[in-house]
Amino acid sequence: MSDHSSPEHIKKSVRAYMFVFGALLVGTLLTVWAATLPFNNTHPRVGIAVALIIASVKSSLVAGYFMHLISEKKAIYATLATTAFFFAALMALTLWSMHDFPHFTLIRY
Repeated sequence: MSDHSSPEHIKKSVRAYMFVFGALLVGTLLTVWAATLPFNNTHPRVGIAVALIIASVKSSLVAGYFMHLISEKKAIYATLATTAFFFAALMALTLWSMHDFPHFTLIRY
């Protein structure tokens, strides 16, 4: 078992936090730069996709390192699997109910 108060462990942790800080700073600058690109006016979907990719990377870094979730792989995968299952079930129920009208229902398109 490693000693969390040892100088080596503290140096390693500080180095990791400084790396994440630098990556978040670069991600923020990248977000500001991407907001000024001309495709935001002509193709807004591309701008939204770029913004979501940058935000996903930044949020993963924050959750993984600052919230200490990087070592909780089993719990994260279990939560992800549960979320995916319920999402798929709700979408299936929605699609199934779209064609299940009561008798004598007038459908106008």
